[in-house]
Amino acid sequence: MYISEQLLNPDERRLRLSTQLGVQNVVLDNRGTELVSAAGGVNAWDAGRLRRYREWIEGFGLKLDVFALDVGSILLDSLVDLDSARRQRDVLAQNIQKAADAGITCLKYNVQMVGITRTGLKPGRGGARNSGFVLAEYSPEDDSKHSYWGVGYPSNQEEGGSASAMLCGQKMAREVPPVSAQAGWDAIEFLVEGLVPAADAAGVRLACHPHDPAYPIGGLNGVEHVVGSADGLRRFLSLSSSPNHGLNFCQGTVAEMFKEPAQHMSAVIEEFAATGRIFMVHFRNIRGGYLDFQEVFPDEGDVDMLQAIKAYQRGGYAGPLCPDHVPVSDIDEGRERFMAFALGYTRGLLQAAGVWSVR
Repeated sequence: MYISEQLLNPDERRLRLSTQLGVQNVVLDNRGTELVSAAGGVNAWDAGRLRRYREWIEGFGLKLDVFALDVGSILLDSLVDLDSARRQRDVLAQNIQKAADAGITCLKYNVQMVGITRTGLKPGRGGARNSGFVLAEYSPEDDSKHSYWGVGYPSNQEEGGSASAMLCGQKMAREVPPVSAQAGWDAIEFLVEGLVPAADAAGVRLACHPHDPAYPIGGLNGVEHVVGSADGLRRFLSLSSSPNHGLNFCQGTVAEMFKEPAQHMSAVIEEFAATGRIFMVHFRNIRGGYLDFQEVFPDEGDVDMLQAIKAYQRGGYAGPLCPDHVPVSDIDEGRERFMAFALGYTRGLLQAAGVWSVR
């Protein structure tokens, strides 16, 4: 295992900072940019342009571990406009091959149909603010204000209404048709059936991020989050036996699935790591649990992060750990210092576990 940093369309300054922090591997999300999807929705990629971009990244001494596949609104479209969804799926399958042609070996994607739902900011240490979800406090107004479309660490908490959200196909829950559990699985199976054969042909791994957060039984605003439980993750993996069908295992999101995550996470991590189908990890912590949690610094949450690393070890996981969703502060607007803390903390844990030798 090793640290990897997830970055949103980084510029030269940001990449130089990463290398100065000791980062050697990156996970990149360029959705909403001309490189992959400036016009919104599913767009055809240019393999030559992607290759040049990867080579530019490598020019900083960095290895591109994982790149974001923009699925746009295909999941919702498969429920209401199947012909359009089939056309989009064909483009995505072609993009998987283009990624391989560009030297990219792993793509991550998200099965959210609506934004990553949050209900507000909670007071954190030293005046920082922690993004949280409390079902008992839910309102559409807070959903619109505090939810976001899901990158490694959003630059602000207003992304739910931003142009970026529309470019990534995610909408407010009250803007989409009802999505029953069966409809949710139908949409996901439609996507997997079209993309996994393309990934097998191209030799590219597909890392799926689970639903964030887990919704209550029966859903929220008529929308079910079917990959919002450990059983949902198991069923998702069972959709294909391909070794290229796997997970962007978001440790924070999985912790949100349990009322008392500290009691469950080590066993769950080891179980899924042992499948060999965790392709990357979002290494973050929460305080609280199912339907009532907040995202905190990695050292102050309810999950023992050193024990988590040991569980990944026992399961045989040897891939990237990406710090994710750190708190918000007016004195660290881009969250660069908070992310630097999370990176250093993670590297220290790896050293303490004997995974990363001091160099």
